[in-house]
Amino acid sequence: MAHSVSTTTGTPLAGRTAGPVEPSVGSLAKSAMADMSTLIRSEIELAKAEVTTSAKRGGIGAAAFAAAGVMLAFAAIFFFIALAEFLTWLGLARWISYLIVFALLVVAAGIVAFIGFRQLKKIQKPERTIETLQDLPDVMRREAPGQRQHDLPTVRNGQVVRQDPHTRLR
Repeated sequence: MAHSVSTTTGTPLAGRTAGPVEPSVGSLAKSAMADMSTLIRSEIELAKAEVTTSAKRGGIGAAAFAAAGVMLAFAAIFFFIALAEFLTWLGLARWISYLIVFALLVVAAGIVAFIGFRQLKKIQKPERTIETLQDLPDVMRREAPGQRQHDLPTVRNGQVVRQDPHTRLR
């Protein structure tokens, strides 16, 4: 017989499995949260590695500048000694030569201190940050979800847009 019909006992689906079982929404959410957590941890580790490398290079650069500054300070001492000796060579008494160099250094230090003082007076307090920190208690007040009565602070073009904290959202 070329065509035979096989007969099986039971239901036609008895030997078959019903396709892959679809995961529940909860398991999908759990999987997504795990993936996000892994991604965030990986990004943090990458940032740490990059910052550590940059910080090491910055530290080495700062140390090199500090060493150069110390060497320059020692060189300045010898320069001022040479300047005083030059004044002595011009015919002034040695003590007068050193006194002139001392006076020049005091005047130069005074000028630099005055410039530094003027620059310090130009420092402004962070007014926008202070404003937003003053608004923080209104923003952080606990309200039921969906029942928020206050808008969050808005920043446009680097300026905090002030809003009346007592107006309600509609």
